[in-house]
Amino acid sequence: MNRYLRLAGSILLIALFIWAVGRAEVIERLRSVAPVWIAAAVACLLAQTLAMALRWRLVARCLGMEFSAGWAVREYFLSQLANTTLPGGVVGDGARAVRSRIGQNGLRRAGQAVIFERALGQAGMLAVALAGLISVLLVPGAIAWPVGRWSALAIIIVAALVVAAFALRGSRIAGFVAQCLPSAKVRVAHAALSVGAALLNVAAFAACARATGVALPLGASLLLIPMILLAMVIPLTVAGWGWREGAAAALFPIAGASPAAGVAAGIAFGLAMLISVLPALALLLTSPGPGVRDIELADRR
Repeated sequence: MNRYLRLAGSILLIALFIWAVGRAEVIERLRSVAPVWIAAAVACLLAQTLAMALRWRLVARCLGMEFSAGWAVREYFLSQLANTTLPGGVVGDGARAVRSRIGQNGLRRAGQAVIFERALGQAGMLAVALAGLISVLLVPGAIAWPVGRWSALAIIIVAALVVAAFALRGSRIAGFVAQCLPSAKVRVAHAALSVGAALLNVAAFAACARATGVALPLGASLLLIPMILLAMVIPLTVAGWGWREGAAAALFPIAGASPAAGVAAGIAFGLAMLISVLPALALLLTSPGPGVRDIELADRR
């Protein structure tokens, strides 16, 4: 029942936002979408999955687990497929933790590796948003700060939800960094993968915006898109559908675009995400997938 409620929530939210911002403009933007920009977004999302898989492998290694890079990439694609298509957005992460454990007693460490890896990803996205904030503050007129009461309220609500969602994992990130990242070299590697993956995600959304007719300025992209994407971690929908479009509708006017353009860009991004996880279907068809024995063999090597 819970899964159907989440699916219904996504559909209702998207329908509500399309109705609120203007159905005609949203449909027109989606009908005239530029395939080349969607392809660019998919390429960015594929590269992001590779970066996140390598980040997961590094986190697992810090916790005393070892598996090959190829295995990590394969498992991460399968995880992304589940997270993108199933309610909750964490089903794939849970499966990844179970499949990466070494023995029954290793499930706790495997779960920690997945949690820390996802939290580091959110930290990377927050770092990109901070860089975007600094850039727009240094460039007068880079964005149109909200002046209307309702516009400002919408921005405050979106920002509060994003910060709250991130704060839930803040202490876990600090604990992991203190205990498991002792050397500067390892920390740099984690930071590079986290920020790199975040930038690829931002670039993918910016490409979807461009595909639907909006060229977002660089500063606005770095500041606003992370807030839109982090809004996807709010539960109650499927893979962030609905929350993403609502956040985009609230934030796009700051970049000089219409709320309808934000909704269209959010929908295009969701479709690009679905396309980017298609390689996982080939993995399911060609291989039953590795189990604990595969990881143990990799550990012995």
